[in-house]
Amino acid sequence: MTDSSESLAGVLSQQIRARIEAAGGWVGFDAFMALALYSPGLGYYANERPKFGSMPESGSDFVTAPEISPAFGRLLAAQVSEALERTDTREVWEFGAGTGALAEQLLGTLGDQVQRYTIVDLSGSLRARQQQRLAPFAAKLHWADALPDAMQGVVVGNEVLDAMPVQLLMRKKGQWFERGVVWDGAAGGFAWEDRPTALRPPLEIEGPQDYLTEIHAQGEAFVRTLAERLTRGAAFLIDYGFGEDEYYHPQRHMGTLVCHRAHRVDDNPLADLGLKDITAHVNFTGIAVAAQEAGMDVLGYTTQAHFLINCGLLQQLEQMPQGPRAMAAKLMMEHEMGELFKVIGLSRGVAPWPALGFVQGDRTHRL
Repeated sequence: MTDSSESLAGVLSQQIRARIEAAGGWVGFDAFMALALYSPGLGYYANERPKFGSMPESGSDFVTAPEISPAFGRLLAAQVSEALERTDTREVWEFGAGTGALAEQLLGTLGDQVQRYTIVDLSGSLRARQQQRLAPFAAKLHWADALPDAMQGVVVGNEVLDAMPVQLLMRKKGQWFERGVVWDGAAGGFAWEDRPTALRPPLEIEGPQDYLTEIHAQGEAFVRTLAERLTRGAAFLIDYGFGEDEYYHPQRHMGTLVCHRAHRVDDNPLADLGLKDITAHVNFTGIAVAAQEAGMDVLGYTTQAHFLINCGLLQQLEQMPQGPRAMAAKLMMEHEMGELFKVIGLSRGVAPWPALGFVQGDRTHRL
């Protein structure tokens, strides 16, 4: 690590250690993850280090679909356009806008159909990058760090749910524990500690094997809040994940929690704090149930590949030169992003309709 990276990680570790001590020596992993990612000025998403990019030489840690190909935003715009018409609204809300690439693609494609584009982002450093990149659209742009009490329009969120803190549950010899974090003075670092809990996964896990998994109280609470505030509109959330039958499969006994740094993946979120992303796959069944319980309708649920093909990807590929075509094809390839990434569509305050992105390959029945 560079001196500046060591300093950032050291200061953040000291702050988190103090929070753990103030909490009695133990915090649940969701609290630890929130501090590691969002502590003001120090957490991974709150500091100035680069995060998004296609190559590690840029100092980036991972790449998202809008950076892989501008076709992603142009195709998503077809669904957003339909949703704006169906809901009779003129505002787009984007959560976690990253570099601003998706906003640039949506605004450039939708044109006058969007009168206001609001970015909800907790990162001040990313907001500055977004303002610079999106300067041509400044008249339509607004930023917020929290949801208003009431809102209308179309919500988009690409790789937002996976960055929301999760609780870790560990079954050992048939007993369930919540996995938390302590400071190990002898080792001079953070360590795991499991405590008995009444919390359970939403499904009974078959078999006697030890089993580590996640539950997603914060992600589901976010969707419920969105449903309560969105009086008329739709939402399209794109992320990697599964329905709960696959998420809590007996063979998935190590969970899905991973870290990303310099385009490499590791499984130790207790090290290099503030210098790498911490993420878990999404349980889309839980998201759908939370939305429905809060009054939203599910428009559809499918793979990213099916969604983008429904929105016109194959026609766009035919018109592209070879290089851009190869990059755009990654968005639908099964071994790239096409199968692991899913899209869920939700609506509120309007009659559900057969949304464009789900006309073929809808998997709602598998949630």
